[in-house]
Amino acid sequence: MRSVFVASGIAALAALAAACGPTGSEPASAPSSAPAAPPAPKLTDAEKTAILATLPAPYNTGDLTAGKQAFALCQSCHTIAEGGPNKTGPNLYGVFGRVAGAHEGFKYSDALKAAGFKWDAEKLDAWLANPKTFLPGNRMTFVGLKDEQKRRDLIAYIKVETGYKPGE
Repeated sequence: MRSVFVASGIAALAALAAACGPTGSEPASAPSSAPAAPPAPKLTDAEKTAILATLPAPYNTGDLTAGKQAFALCQSCHTIAEGGPNKTGPNLYGVFGRVAGAHEGFKYSDALKAAGFKWDAEKLDAWLANPKTFLPGNRMTFVGLKDEQKRRDLIAYIKVETGYKPGE
């Protein structure tokens, strides 16, 4: 008896699947001939160390492991991967050299849209120390990171992980 129910269920599923497919009068969709773009390769530790060495002082002395740990405070609101999604805060890939309040697809506060500066390490350092006093009227709820070394490590980590190019 049980095998009859199983066979009936399989037949019903097959009929349902066939009903969802092309009917013969509709063209079947052609398979995509273009392969999907491979994900960007991850940086090796040696490459990260080499990038760290190109950062302006004092960020070139940052501890990337400590910076990654500090980024744990940020990751509930921000992503750093290239093409990563916005969350409560914008994706930070390519943030250095970008005009504040200009990341496409993110709805910024009026204060950030009107800020008129480009992000660099010094501005991010001041922002991270106390976002509310750095730019009154922004919506960031983070209270700030008071420890100067932790900010330095965090900024070094963000630079290395977000496509920083010397001169930005």
